[in-house]
Amino acid sequence: MGGNVRHGEHIHHDVNFSQPRSFGTILKSDLKETFFPDDPFRQFKGQPPLTQAKKAVQYFIPIFQWLPKYTFSSFRYDLLAGITITSLAIPQGISYAKLANLPPIIGLYCSFVPPLVYAIFGSSKDLAVGNVAAASLLLAAEIHTVADGKTDPDLYRNLIFTATFITGLYQAILGIFRLGILVDFLSHSVIVGFMSGTAVIICLQQLKGVFGLKKFTRETDVVSVLKSVISQVHEWNWKTAVIGIIFLVFLLFTRHVKKKNPKLFWVNAIGPMVTVVVGCLFAYFAHAEKYGIATVGHLNKGLSPISIKLLNFDPKYLPTVAKAGIITGTLALAEGIAIARSFAMMKMEQIDGNKEMIAFGMMNIAGSFTSSYLTTGPFSKSAVNYNAGCKTAMSNIVMAFCMMLVLLFLAPLFSYTPLVSLSAIIMAAMLGLIDYEEAIRLFKVDKFDFVIAMSAFLGVAFLSMDVGLMISVGLSILRALLYVARPAVSNIKRIPNSTLYRDVQQYPSASGVPGILVLKLGSPIYFANSSYVKERIMRYVEDEKSTEKECDIEQVILDLGGVTSIDSTGIEMLYEIRRNAEKKGMKISISNPRIEVAEKLLLARFIEMIGKESVFISVDEAIEACRFNLNQSRQERRSSNISNEVEDDTYIDDDKLSRCSSSSLSRRQ
Repeated sequence: MGGNVRHGEHIHHDVNFSQPRSFGTILKSDLKETFFPDDPFRQFKGQPPLTQAKKAVQYFIPIFQWLPKYTFSSFRYDLLAGITITSLAIPQGISYAKLANLPPIIGLYCSFVPPLVYAIFGSSKDLAVGNVAAASLLLAAEIHTVADGKTDPDLYRNLIFTATFITGLYQAILGIFRLGILVDFLSHSVIVGFMSGTAVIICLQQLKGVFGLKKFTRETDVVSVLKSVISQVHEWNWKTAVIGIIFLVFLLFTRHVKKKNPKLFWVNAIGPMVTVVVGCLFAYFAHAEKYGIATVGHLNKGLSPISIKLLNFDPKYLPTVAKAGIITGTLALAEGIAIARSFAMMKMEQIDGNKEMIAFGMMNIAGSFTSSYLTTGPFSKSAVNYNAGCKTAMSNIVMAFCMMLVLLFLAPLFSYTPLVSLSAIIMAAMLGLIDYEEAIRLFKVDKFDFVIAMSAFLGVAFLSMDVGLMISVGLSILRALLYVARPAVSNIKRIPNSTLYRDVQQYPSASGVPGILVLKLGSPIYFANSSYVKERIMRYVEDEKSTEKECDIEQVILDLGGVTSIDSTGIEMLYEIRRNAEKKGMKISISNPRIEVAEKLLLARFIEMIGKESVFISVDEAIEACRFNLNQSRQERRSSNISNEVEDDTYIDDDKLSRCSSSSLSRRQ
C-alpha cells in the first residue's frame, strides 16, 4: 500500500503493509537475530570462493588473522608482557592448585598447554589465561563430595581432569551453537556478589596456612571455617603467623604503590614472585621445617604428562562430575568473557563472545588431556598483561614457553616454598576481589541489583558456593520475568514548541490534544503481560477522563514503536481493548507498528477491523488525523443538532485547545 492521503492541510503517509513473510523467512530472521546478532557472515558476501575460505579460516582460528601481519615491534611488547605474567603465573599456579587440593605442579601445568591453545583460538589480545581461585575452590568443593583428595588422591585428581574435560566440552558446544545468551543470566550483580563472597571464604581458609594448622574443615562456609580456626587456638604457630603477616603486608604495599602510580604496575606484578623467592631462600637457609613451617615439597621436573587415559566416566561419579564441570564452566565463561570485553573496550575493540567460548572450551579440553585443570582468564594476570603493553595473544605463547623452561629446569627450586607464603599470596589476591565500592554503587543506583549481589555474597559465605550462585541467578531470572510481565506503558504528550512526544510523568510541561489520549507501549506483548497492559491502558483512559472533565476522550492512539513482538494472546488483548473502547464511544488507532507486529495484526484481521486509515506511520500524523476526524464529526453533529448550541462549545479550535491544555497542566502541577 503506498501513497499519501491529504486531510485538510495535513498529509497522511500510509503505513506500508507488504505481503506477509513466509514462516520460513520469519524463522530464519528470528534465528539470525537470536544467534547471529553480529552478522558474522557479512564479510563473506560477494567474495570469491578462495577469499571466502581464507576468511573462514581466519574467523574460526583467529591466530591466522593477526600472525601474518605480526611485526618485531609488536613482539618486543609481547615478550615483556609474557615474561611479566609468567612471574605471576608461577606463584598463583602453585597457590591455586593448593586451593583445589591438587599437587602444586599441576598449577604450573595450567600455564603451559592452555595458553598455547588460547593463543590459537582466542580473539582477545589482552586476556592472559590460567587457573583461578574461585573455580579452584568450587571445583574442589563439588568433587570432594564423591572423592577425598587425601585418602584417594589419584581418584580425586582424575575426577578433576574429567570435570575439566566436561567443562571444555560444555563451553565449546555453547560457542559452536552460539548459546552465549545462557551466560548472560550471570549478571554483573551476581558476579560481584559471588566473587566477593568467594574471596571472603578463600581468605578465611588461608588461616590454616597462616597459623600452620594440620587439621582443617572441608566445609566452605564462614561459620565452619571460623569454628575450625578458633577451636585449634592451642595449635596456632606464631612463627608462621608472623611470616604470613609480613608477606601479606608486603603484597598489599605493592598494590598500594600500583594504585598511587599506575606506571609502577610491575612492582605489584612481581610481588608474588618476590614473596615465593624470598620464602624459598628463607626456608632453605633457616631450615624452616624444623620450626613447624611447612613447605610445598618435591616438584618433579618435566613437561605436563598426557592424562587422557586418566579421565574417569564411571556412572557412579559422572552426575557430580558433570555438575561440577557445568557450574564452574559457566562461572569461568562469565568471568573470562567479562574481563576480555572490559580490556577490549579500553582499546576500542570488539570481542566475539561465542568465539571466546570456543577458545575456552578448546583450551580446557586440551588441558584435561595434558594434566591441567580448569583455566580461564583471571583478572589479575590479564591486568598485568594489559599494563605491560601486550599487543596480541603472542604474550600467552611467550608465557607458555617460559613456563616450559621452568618445568624443565627450575621446578624443583620451588619445592622449598613455604605454604604460608602461598596463603599470603592468595589472601592478597582475594582482598582485591572484595568490591565493596561496587556494592555501595549498586545500592545507590539499583536496590534490586544490590539485593541480588548480597544474596550471592551471603549465600556463598554462609551456605555454599553453588547454593549462593543458584539463589542469585534465580533472583536475576525472577527480575527478568518481572520486566517481561510488567512492561512500561506511558501516557505521552507533546513537548511545548516541538514535535516530540514524551512521558508526562517525566515531562510535566508536556500538553496533549483535548479528546485524544496517546499511550506508548514499550515492550513485546505476550501472554505473560497482556492482562497487565490491558489494565494499564484502561486505567489511563479512566484517569484521563477524570482529569480532563471538559474534554471527553474520543480517540485512543497506541504507539507500538517499542513493541518488537506480539503473540496471539496480545492480539486478543487488542481486540478486547477495541471492543471496550467502542462501548464507551472511543475509537482505537495505532502508530508506528514494526514489520513483525504489523504482519501478525494483518493476518489476525485486526487491521481490517480498525481500518487501514486508523494505522499511522508516526504519533504526530496520528494525532493530526485524529484531530481532523474529531473536528469533522463534531461539525456533522453540530449541523444536525437543532438546539441552539454555540459553535465554540463543540468545535476543537485553538482557543478550546489552549483552555483544555492549560487546565490539564495546572491540575498536574
